[in-house]
Amino acid sequence: MNRYIRLLVDRKFRVSVLAAKGVYRHMSDEKFLKKVFKLRLGRKLDLENPQTFNEKLQWLKLYDRKPIYTTMVDKYKVKKYVADIIGEEYIIPTIGVWNNFDEIDFDALPNQFVLKCTHDSGGLIICRDKSKLDINAAREKINKALRRDYYLYSREWPYKAVKPRIIAENYMEDTKTAELRDYKFFCFDGEVKAMFIATDRASKIEETKFDFFDENYNHLPFTNGHPNADVLPEKPEKFELMKELASKLSKGIPYLRVDFYEVDGKIYFGELTFYHWSGFVPFEPTQWDYTLGEWITLPEKTEEK
Repeated sequence: MNRYIRLLVDRKFRVSVLAAKGVYRHMSDEKFLKKVFKLRLGRKLDLENPQTFNEKLQWLKLYDRKPIYTTMVDKYKVKKYVADIIGEEYIIPTIGVWNNFDEIDFDALPNQFVLKCTHDSGGLIICRDKSKLDINAAREKINKALRRDYYLYSREWPYKAVKPRIIAENYMEDTKTAELRDYKFFCFDGEVKAMFIATDRASKIEETKFDFFDENYNHLPFTNGHPNADVLPEKPEKFELMKELASKLSKGIPYLRVDFYEVDGKIYFGELTFYHWSGFVPFEPTQWDYTLGEWITLPEKTEEK
């Protein structure tokens, strides 16, 4: 569908675009979250007695605001934070960090690398062959990402103070899967209760698939955002170690998604996510929204501005 037509006929899309442009900048976080929650999930957001996973994520955005969370979502600063807890051997090496695109010396970069922005989830350039890299297209994508205020999209508070920068990392690929498959663990105050694996993300003809599993790698019968795969992904070789590391990184936090990669039998840290899908994507069947919600114990309110 043409973008302009979609803006006219798709209210969810229109609100998302307007939010990104700062149209709702002066709306309070609570009012904005109530507006978007009703639009996306079709019911009112209950902040007085939240029961579901998605409701509790909105509550946590508003009332669980610790300064360290900003470090934990900064894709550059989080590396030291994680290394101090589980060890440097799990960190993908950083090749460089820059404030703007034109500071990058591409001649000094290896033939394969990844560029990403520190403050969002869209500014990503995967280079498998530097001789084929369209630098102008990369510049346009990265500069657009640097201008993006990720906090405005869904009021994920930790991103509000992250300094927008660019980092380059080593290119990683698992020989067995021919991709960089990540394993996303749902942790509740240090306890891993579920995880999911995304497949077909690089496919141009297949929709991305999400498959959820419990802590023993039993497949869970629900969908969230994407359909299940026809053929379930294999259990990662280092599944138990990943759980152990995720538990260490999530202790003391009501809910935290901890992502790892497995590359040729070795584990690498991916990222930390406080608000899966920003708490705006339904579960099918709905009961699983309540089940995961029961796993979150809300803390005392800490309203940092």
